Amino acid sequence: MRAVQIIRFGGPEVLDVVDLPDPNPADGEVLYEVSSSGVNFADTHQTENSYLAPQELPLVPGAEFVGTPAGGGQRVVGLLAGGGYAQRVAANPRLTWPVPDGVTDEQALAVVLQGATAWHLLRTSTHLSPGESVVVIAGAGGVGTLAIQLAKHWGAGRVIATASSPEKRALAESLGADATVDPALAEDDPKTFTAALREANGGQRVDVVLEMTGGNVFDGAFSALAPFGRLAAYGTAGRVPPKPVNPQSLMGTSRAVIGFWLAHCMTRPQMMDEAMTDLLPLVADGTVRPVSGGRYPLTAVREAHQDLLARRTTGKLVLDPAR
Repeated sequence: MRAVQIIRFGGPEVLDVVDLPDPNPADGEVLYEVSSSGVNFADTHQTENSYLAPQELPLVPGAEFVGTPAGGGQRVVGLLAGGGYAQRVAANPRLTWPVPDGVTDEQALAVVLQGATAWHLLRTSTHLSPGESVVVIAGAGGVGTLAIQLAKHWGAGRVIATASSPEKRALAESLGADATVDPALAEDDPKTFTAALREANGGQRVDVVLEMTGGNVFDGAFSALAPFGRLAAYGTAGRVPPKPVNPQSLMGTSRAVIGFWLAHCMTRPQMMDEAMTDLLPLVADGTVRPVSGGRYPLTAVREAHQDLLARRTTGKLVLDPAR
């Protein structure tokens, strides 16, 4: 089978398309023919070995797929520990979910990892209540575009999204964001970013922040929190970690910082079931509209990673293993 393999760590240049043997399913696993593979920002961290979990070489990246069991059967969307950038994968059926008719591969891939992340950030980590204000950092990204829609669907009082270009800010607003802010305001001084978020919220501090950039964006968003506000940190896309949070700054303002990594939900499959059994019907009936960021041939995997790192994309990126 054709697959993308990494034998050295680095940037997109280390992603090589090679021929590999089909995976050998372990006990309880099933071999699937892959029709589409999902691409995530976390994959770029895997390539660099800067991910939360240390990586071992050689490796085939990719944590999600849409496919059918070898020999035929129901189309499913599934999660993997790795190996998704390939024509075939071995997966545990406990981490797969039937794809409803009318839901495309791209839509299903958008919700299995990024959608489930948005779902748990709002439901499990920050416990969003109706009427609360929500800031979605990177509102034009895969998680962000879905978090905006879910927050509005669940009754958020005001949704504020950050995005780095007028086109991306317009997309966020078309999905339901009440206001948008340019995250570049945080580059020189996080206080400027804090002021912009408060202005976007009618001069008030905000209740919930979903943060995946780090650095000054984290610091500025944290300072914008209201008493009892919650910031959920789920990435460091800016490759710059935030400064340590002083416990006194939490106690003195009754604010909370919560970390989130979907891998922990994968070890508790019922948590994934909760999200997926909610999300897939919402996509099927049109309540939630995943944004497609482009379908790339497997042979163009380097281009997909380059576009992702350069912030040239919006929504969900997908690889086509047949091309």
